[in-house]
Amino acid sequence: MSSMGRREFITVLGGTAAAWPLVARGQQPMRRIGVLMAEAENDQQSKARVVALQQALASLGWIVGRNIQLDYRYAAGSAERTRVASADLLALAPDVVIAAASTATRTLQQATNKIPIVFIGISEPVTQGVVASLARPGGNVTGFTNLEWTFGAKWLEMLREIAPALSHVAVMFNPDTAPYAEAFVKSVQAGGSKFGTEVSVVGVKKPDDLEPSMGTLAR
Repeated sequence: MSSMGRREFITVLGGTAAAWPLVARGQQPMRRIGVLMAEAENDQQSKARVVALQQALASLGWIVGRNIQLDYRYAAGSAERTRVASADLLALAPDVVIAAASTATRTLQQATNKIPIVFIGISEPVTQGVVASLARPGGNVTGFTNLEWTFGAKWLEMLREIAPALSHVAVMFNPDTAPYAEAFVKSVQAGGSKFGTEVSVVGVKKPDDLEPSMGTLAR
Protein backbone atom coordinates (compact mmCIF):
# COMPACT_ATOMS: atom_id res chain seq x y z
CA MET A 1 0.00 0.00 0.00
CA SER A 2 2.37 2.60 -1.19
CA SER A 3 -0.04 4.80 -3.05
CA MET A 4 0.10 7.82 -0.82
CA GLY A 5 -0.85 11.09 -2.50
CA ARG A 6 1.63 13.84 -3.28
CA ARG A 7 -0.11 16.27 -0.93
CA GLU A 8 0.06 13.89 2.06
CA PHE A 9 3.72 13.17 1.39
CA ILE A 10 4.58 16.87 1.38
CA THR A 11 2.60 17.46 4.57
CA VAL A 12 4.33 14.69 6.51
CA LEU A 13 7.89 15.44 5.51
CA GLY A 14 7.48 19.18 5.53
CA GLY A 15 5.96 19.00 9.00
CA THR A 16 8.89 16.94 10.23
CA ALA A 17 11.38 19.57 9.14
CA ALA A 18 9.21 22.42 10.38
CA ALA A 19 9.52 21.07 13.91
CA TRP A 20 13.21 21.93 13.92
CA PRO A 21 13.93 25.51 15.04
CA LEU A 22 15.44 27.79 12.43
CA VAL A 23 18.17 30.00 13.87
CA ALA A 24 20.36 32.61 12.27
CA ARG A 25 21.45 31.42 8.83
CA GLY A 26 25.12 31.24 9.71
CA GLN A 27 24.41 29.13 12.79
CA GLN A 28 22.11 26.54 11.27
CA PRO A 29 23.32 22.96 11.74
CA MET A 30 23.14 20.61 8.77
CA ARG A 31 20.18 18.33 9.38
CA ARG A 32 19.98 14.92 7.75
CA ILE A 33 16.83 13.06 6.69
CA GLY A 34 16.85 9.52 5.41
CA VAL A 35 13.98 8.65 3.07
CA LEU A 36 13.18 5.02 2.31
CA MET A 37 10.88 4.79 -0.70
CA ALA A 38 8.82 1.69 -1.44
CA GLU A 39 9.04 2.18 -5.21
CA ALA A 40 11.97 2.09 -7.64
CA GLU A 41 14.08 5.19 -8.23
CA ASN A 42 12.80 5.57 -11.80
CA ASP A 43 9.16 5.25 -10.73
CA GLN A 44 7.20 8.36 -11.72
CA GLN A 45 5.52 8.58 -8.32
CA SER A 46 8.92 8.48 -6.60
CA LYS A 47 10.27 11.22 -8.85
CA ALA A 48 7.27 13.43 -8.17
CA ARG A 49 7.64 12.96 -4.42
CA VAL A 50 11.32 13.90 -4.48
CA VAL A 51 10.59 17.14 -6.32
CA ALA A 52 7.61 17.94 -4.10
CA LEU A 53 9.59 17.26 -0.92
CA GLN A 54 12.45 19.57 -1.84
CA GLN A 55 10.06 22.33 -2.88
CA ALA A 56 8.10 22.04 0.37
CA LEU A 57 11.26 22.08 2.48
CA ALA A 58 12.57 25.11 0.62
CA SER A 59 9.34 26.97 1.36
CA LEU A 60 10.02 26.36 5.07
CA GLY A 61 13.58 27.63 4.85
CA TRP A 62 15.27 24.25 4.57
CA ILE A 63 17.54 24.26 1.52
CA VAL A 64 19.17 21.07 0.32
CA GLY A 65 22.93 21.46 0.54
CA ARG A 66 22.73 24.49 2.81
CA ASN A 67 21.08 23.38 6.03
CA ILE A 68 19.57 20.01 5.18
CA GLN A 69 20.71 16.83 3.48
CA LEU A 70 18.36 14.24 2.03
CA ASP A 71 19.48 10.65 1.58
CA TYR A 72 17.16 8.52 -0.55
CA ARG A 73 17.04 4.77 -0.85
CA TYR A 74 14.61 2.78 -2.97
CA ALA A 75 13.23 -0.66 -2.14
CA ALA A 76 11.51 -1.26 -5.50
CA GLY A 77 8.97 -3.54 -3.85
CA SER A 78 11.63 -6.00 -2.67
CA ALA A 79 11.90 -7.14 0.95
CA GLU A 80 15.63 -7.86 0.51
CA ARG A 81 16.28 -4.42 -0.99
CA THR A 82 14.35 -2.92 1.89
CA ARG A 83 16.72 -4.56 4.39
CA VAL A 84 19.81 -3.38 2.52
CA ALA A 85 18.45 0.14 2.06
CA SER A 86 17.48 0.37 5.73
CA ALA A 87 20.98 -0.61 6.84
CA ASP A 88 22.50 1.93 4.44
CA LEU A 89 20.36 4.77 5.76
CA LEU A 90 20.89 3.99 9.43
CA ALA A 91 24.65 3.81 8.89
CA LEU A 92 24.49 7.49 7.89
CA ALA A 93 23.15 8.39 11.37
CA PRO A 94 20.29 10.61 10.14
CA ASP A 95 18.28 12.87 12.45
CA VAL A 96 15.11 11.11 11.32
CA VAL A 97 14.11 8.47 8.79
CA ILE A 98 10.94 8.61 6.71
CA ALA A 99 9.59 5.16 5.88
CA ALA A 100 7.08 4.69 3.08
CA ALA A 101 4.80 1.70 3.75
CA SER A 102 4.78 -1.21 6.18
CA THR A 103 7.78 -3.30 5.20
CA ALA A 104 10.17 -0.35 5.36
CA THR A 105 8.82 0.75 8.73
CA ARG A 106 9.06 -2.67 10.37
CA THR A 107 12.54 -3.26 8.98
CA LEU A 108 13.81 0.05 10.35
CA GLN A 109 12.02 -0.51 13.64
CA GLN A 110 13.80 -3.83 14.10
CA ALA A 111 17.15 -2.22 13.36
CA THR A 112 17.02 0.83 15.66
CA ASN A 113 15.22 2.03 18.77
CA LYS A 114 17.05 5.35 18.89
CA ILE A 115 16.70 7.10 15.51
CA PRO A 116 13.18 8.56 15.08
CA ILE A 117 11.11 6.90 12.37
CA VAL A 118 8.13 8.57 10.71
CA PHE A 119 5.99 6.16 8.70
CA ILE A 120 3.78 7.10 5.78
CA GLY A 121 0.90 5.19 4.27
CA ILE A 122 0.52 2.30 6.72
CA SER A 123 -2.86 0.67 7.16
CA GLU A 124 -3.70 -0.62 10.64
CA PRO A 125 -0.37 0.32 12.36
CA VAL A 126 -1.66 -0.88 15.73
CA THR A 127 -2.79 -4.27 14.39
CA GLN A 128 0.56 -4.69 12.66
CA GLY A 129 2.39 -3.99 15.90
CA VAL A 130 4.14 -0.88 14.59
CA VAL A 131 2.78 1.35 17.37
CA ALA A 132 1.17 0.71 20.74
CA SER A 133 -1.83 2.91 19.97
CA LEU A 134 -2.82 5.76 17.69
CA ALA A 135 -3.06 8.18 20.61
CA ARG A 136 0.28 7.15 22.16
CA PRO A 137 2.50 5.41 19.59
CA GLY A 138 5.37 4.88 22.03
CA GLY A 139 8.98 4.06 21.21
CA ASN A 140 10.78 5.84 18.38
CA VAL A 141 8.06 5.38 15.76
CA THR A 142 5.17 7.63 14.79
CA GLY A 143 3.45 8.53 11.55
CA PHE A 144 0.31 8.66 9.49
CA THR A 145 -2.10 5.88 8.56
CA ASN A 146 -3.80 6.09 5.19
CA LEU A 147 -6.63 3.57 4.99
CA GLU A 148 -9.04 1.72 7.22
CA TRP A 149 -9.60 -1.95 6.44
CA THR A 150 -13.39 -1.66 6.32
CA PHE A 151 -12.94 0.31 3.09
CA GLY A 152 -12.69 -3.05 1.32
CA ALA A 153 -16.45 -3.54 1.20
CA LYS A 154 -16.85 0.08 0.08
CA TRP A 155 -14.51 -0.50 -2.86
CA LEU A 156 -16.69 -3.39 -3.98
CA GLU A 157 -19.80 -1.26 -3.60
CA MET A 158 -18.23 1.44 -5.80
CA LEU A 159 -17.32 -1.14 -8.44
CA ARG A 160 -20.93 -2.31 -8.53
CA GLU A 161 -22.07 1.26 -9.08
CA ILE A 162 -19.77 1.45 -12.11
CA ALA A 163 -20.69 -2.03 -13.38
CA PRO A 164 -24.09 -3.10 -11.96
CA ALA A 165 -23.84 -6.55 -13.57
CA LEU A 166 -20.56 -7.29 -11.79
CA SER A 167 -20.50 -10.91 -10.63
CA HIS A 168 -16.82 -11.69 -10.02
CA VAL A 169 -13.88 -9.61 -8.73
CA ALA A 170 -10.26 -10.49 -7.97
CA VAL A 171 -8.09 -9.14 -5.18
CA MET A 172 -4.37 -9.24 -5.98
CA PHE A 173 -1.60 -8.30 -3.55
CA ASN A 174 1.95 -9.16 -2.52
CA PRO A 175 1.77 -11.05 0.80
CA ASP A 176 5.45 -10.31 1.46
CA THR A 177 5.11 -6.53 1.34
CA ALA A 178 1.43 -6.13 2.26
CA PRO A 179 0.75 -8.49 5.19
CA TYR A 180 -2.10 -6.24 6.29
CA ALA A 181 -3.98 -7.04 3.07
CA GLU A 182 -5.75 -9.97 4.73
CA ALA A 183 -7.94 -7.55 6.68
CA PHE A 184 -8.95 -5.78 3.47
CA VAL A 185 -9.59 -9.11 1.76
CA LYS A 186 -11.98 -10.15 4.53
CA SER A 187 -13.82 -6.86 4.13
CA VAL A 188 -14.12 -7.35 0.36
CA GLN A 189 -15.33 -10.92 0.90
CA ALA A 190 -17.95 -9.70 3.36
CA GLY A 191 -19.12 -7.24 0.72
CA GLY A 192 -19.17 -10.05 -1.84
CA SER A 193 -21.47 -12.11 0.38
CA LYS A 194 -23.75 -9.13 0.82
CA PHE A 195 -23.98 -8.31 -2.89
CA GLY A 196 -23.79 -11.85 -4.27
CA THR A 197 -20.41 -11.21 -5.92
CA GLU A 198 -17.75 -13.92 -6.17
CA VAL A 199 -14.35 -12.83 -4.79
CA SER A 200 -11.09 -14.49 -5.86
CA VAL A 201 -7.88 -13.83 -3.93
CA VAL A 202 -4.48 -14.10 -5.61
CA GLY A 203 -1.04 -13.54 -4.08
CA VAL A 204 1.46 -12.00 -6.49
CA LYS A 205 5.06 -11.76 -5.28
CA LYS A 206 6.86 -10.63 -8.44
CA PRO A 207 5.99 -9.13 -11.86
CA ASP A 208 6.41 -12.50 -13.56
CA ASP A 209 3.52 -13.84 -11.47
CA LEU A 210 1.02 -11.39 -12.94
CA GLU A 211 0.43 -12.99 -16.34
CA PRO A 212 -0.13 -16.58 -15.12
CA SER A 213 -2.32 -15.29 -12.30
CA MET A 214 -4.48 -13.35 -14.75
CA GLY A 215 -4.67 -16.44 -16.96
CA THR A 216 -5.87 -18.54 -14.05
CA LEU A 217 -8.56 -16.00 -13.20
CA ALA A 218 -9.72 -15.81 -16.81
CA ARG A 219 -10.44 -19.55 -16.98
